[in-house]
Amino acid sequence: MTDAFAQKLLAWHEVHGRHDLPWQHPRTAYRVWLSEVMLQQTQVATVIGYFERFVERFPTLPDLAAAPDDEVMALWAGLGYYSRARNLHKTAQLCVAQHNGDLPRDIDELIKLPGIGRSTAGAILAQAHGLPYPILDGNAKRVLARYHAVAGWPGKSEVLKTLWNLAELHTPAENVTDYTQAIMDLGASLCRGRQPDCEACPLASGCQAHADGNPAGYPGKKPRREIPRRSAVLSVCLSDEGAVLLEKRPPSGIWGGLWSLPMNDSEPASVTADAPVIHHTFSHFKLAMKPVLLEPISTDEVSDRQTRWCGAEEVAQLGLPRPVQSFLDEYFSGLVTWQER
Repeated sequence: MTDAFAQKLLAWHEVHGRHDLPWQHPRTAYRVWLSEVMLQQTQVATVIGYFERFVERFPTLPDLAAAPDDEVMALWAGLGYYSRARNLHKTAQLCVAQHNGDLPRDIDELIKLPGIGRSTAGAILAQAHGLPYPILDGNAKRVLARYHAVAGWPGKSEVLKTLWNLAELHTPAENVTDYTQAIMDLGASLCRGRQPDCEACPLASGCQAHADGNPAGYPGKKPRREIPRRSAVLSVCLSDEGAVLLEKRPPSGIWGGLWSLPMNDSEPASVTADAPVIHHTFSHFKLAMKPVLLEPISTDEVSDRQTRWCGAEEVAQLGLPRPVQSFLDEYFSGLVTWQER
């Protein structure tokens, strides 16, 4: 039986929901999975272009599994949270090895795979197969927390448990594909974090936060803490021919698996000039990077397979962190201002 909450959401979604997102046509488990992972911490408008380029190059899960790591990371570059891309690639390979080249339909098996949590698994099963599993992404958390006036930050286990119970309560046995999309769409369009449009919301009449006149008070905010600051040195090492030396970042840590200018805590001895500091903010710290120009060296002096010499065209084809890519674009365009030592 579909409760009143779900009925109102479904009626609203039929008229106002999003029905033409690229991962909805066709709505396969592979495409739903890709979109769900890309949408973590990222807006729909940003994801669409990345998704379309990704599925054009890797139209099926086995295509993704067989792809070189560098190509996967290059197509992901700019989306951030790069562990998502590493987990996508790893999960695709596991599915080929263990699940006949497809995502399993069993929720417990799905959750065992890298980068797939309970909400992502629920979305895959509900969206691709019409199975009645709940989701609890950021939008759904906000809708449910406001409708039921669930106090507290969802990062706390007791708050999260309450929200999961409510998600299960309202998820219908039928029309679950549309319902799942509806609760995400409502949270993104009307029940947004700031300035929720309660007057247009189909759930307003039963929403406790709206009745209390305090929808913005739910869900509770994450406790604030000061974001630490770090610094690093980016070494611009040139060959005699003007190519720049790049190194592959370790698989874990910031920008894991991407190519970047060599990054160190201190300056090398052969610095000849430096450029203005590049500032970049991650989710958990702020990083100040100082580019330094080193004396040119012969390409024969570098033979490590984790490093490579690249000109402007080669750099454009690799997966680089956005701030490093922007710096190198300016460097090869002659726009970087160097201060000689």
